[in-house]
Amino acid sequence: MDAVVITGGEPTIHHDLPDTIRRIKQLGYSVKLDTNGTNPAMLKKLLAEGLIDYLAMDLKGPKEKYSRVAGVPVDFKKIKESVKIIMTSGLPYEFRTTIVPGYLEPKDIASMGKIIKGADKWYLQKFKSNMPLVDEALEGKKPYTDKEMAAMVKEGKKYVKLCEGR
Repeated sequence: MDAVVITGGEPTIHHDLPDTIRRIKQLGYSVKLDTNGTNPAMLKKLLAEGLIDYLAMDLKGPKEKYSRVAGVPVDFKKIKESVKIIMTSGLPYEFRTTIVPGYLEPKDIASMGKIIKGADKWYLQKFKSNMPLVDEALEGKKPYTDKEMAAMVKEGKKYVKLCEGR
């Protein structure tokens, strides 16, 4: 093992996150942070201290749908701030979006692409409903087809250096 991934829930809500990462780094491990981008102040702190080696941020949806897709009220200004922090961090990073039918539509890709325009990587993840989910109403929901996902990836490529489906 040479690295640790810190994920959640949302790890940046924990005030002791920097201390935890410092202990991990003292053991000689690299650290990848998965975040939803709602706490740009913590991102700044972690980056200022050189505690992160790789960043991954979930981009939930376009501005007008963000809170609905996230399932909670979200301050979109914080999302945009986190995007900027990540893209200018000098670290390797990626954005990813799980494409949930009924929440996101193919036309939303362009709106989201504009938020992260020029980003290094954006992965569009195919929604999976064949497992227990936090929102039970989504269990068994039919995902977009491979052809539909490919069309969304093609659209995403207009905005970022690398866009791929997962």
